[in-house]
This record gives sequence, structure tokens and C-alpha cells, in this order.
Amino acid sequence: MSSPDPTTNPTTTNPTTNPTVTNPTNPTNPTGTSSPTTTANPANPTATCTSSPSGHTGNIPVMILVGPPGAGKSTVGALVARRLGVGFLDTDDEVAAVARKEVGDIFVEDGEQAFRALERPVVERALRYGGVVALGSGAVLDPDVQQRLAGQRVVYLETGFAEVAKRTGLNKPRIPVPGNPRGMLRAMLEERRPVYEAVAATTVSTDELSPEEIAGQIAEAGR
Repeated sequence: MSSPDPTTNPTTTNPTTNPTVTNPTNPTNPTGTSSPTTTANPANPTATCTSSPSGHTGNIPVMILVGPPGAGKSTVGALVARRLGVGFLDTDDEVAAVARKEVGDIFVEDGEQAFRALERPVVERALRYGGVVALGSGAVLDPDVQQRLAGQRVVYLETGFAEVAKRTGLNKPRIPVPGNPRGMLRAMLEERRPVYEAVAATTVSTDELSPEEIAGQIAEAGR
């Protein structure tokens, strides 16, 4: 799972089209193939770390993926870890295992504060995991987490509202219901985007790209 937000139901069904984009880290492309747009953040130079193939050694993760619900952190993270030969950890999955219930159920039955209380120690442990880590979409809102991410190899999977809505099933006409889930989603994306951008060393645009295409670009940059 890739989101702690109860109003969304992320999927990994993405179009497999690969539109021509500009890669600022590789202005020349002799092969003529296109790749996801990748932008480096000079304010957050990446740290160097080591890990074993099992992913259980190392003081910091090989790579940390952040982004909104539906960005594909879980799917892409597992693919990147496989390509790099390291382990993979998804903090939402870890929280669900601790609570013995799905993340969405925690939000509905226990509330967001209860979820964050469970998430905090999980994220603390994850940031000492020597593999690829997918952080829950709201974990970066914690100032302590933001501090811990400074200098680490953080990749922001940038995903626009239309793409997130499509991947989470909110792109279809619906009978109006209290709460306006599409409006809440849009507001959440606007609130979190600056935080994702600030903590990330690299930003990868994921719109209309398959998980395999995104993972390939990220893994190549992480070697």
C-alpha cells in the first residue's frame, strides 16, 4: 500500500506510454529514448551509504521514496530495490502489521492521531534500514522526519492531481457526497508538494509513465 489517507485507494495501473520529456540531468540522449523528468535539488545533496543485499545493514537507507497517495512508492520502491540488489521496506505495510489492520481501517476506526502515533516509531526504524524505503505520504509532515531526511538520498515521485485522481479512482463522475473527496485530495496535494520538494534530493515526474520506466531511471541514478 502507498497511502495512509482513507479517502484514496491507490493503484499501480499506469499508462505505459512514454512521452518525450527533458531530463535536466542528461541533456544529451544519444539513444533517442525518452525518460522520466528528473530534477536534482541542490539544497539537499545526497549522502553516501552502504548496505548488504538483504538490506538489513547500513546506518541509512540506500534510497527513500516520498510522494502523494497514488504516486507508486510501493510498486516503484520494490522494483528499484530488486534492481539494486537490496531489501525494501514500506512504512505503511509496517504500520498495518503492527496494528493488525489495514491503514485505511486505522484512519476510519481509530483516527489520524492514532495512525501517526503508530507510524512515528516505524519511520524511526525505517530511517536506519539499509535498503530502499517507501515513506507513507504524510510522514514527511513531521518536522523531526524532515530533519532526519536532510542529506539523504530522497526521491520525490512527483504526480499531478489528474494522475493521482485516476490512480486512486477519483477521476470518475460521482454523486456529490459530504466531504468532497476530490477537493480534499487537491488541497492535500497542494499542502504537501512544497514539503516533498524541500526534502527531496531528486524529483522524478511520474505522470503517464509505467512503474518499470520510473524504477529504471531511479535505479540507474542510484548506482
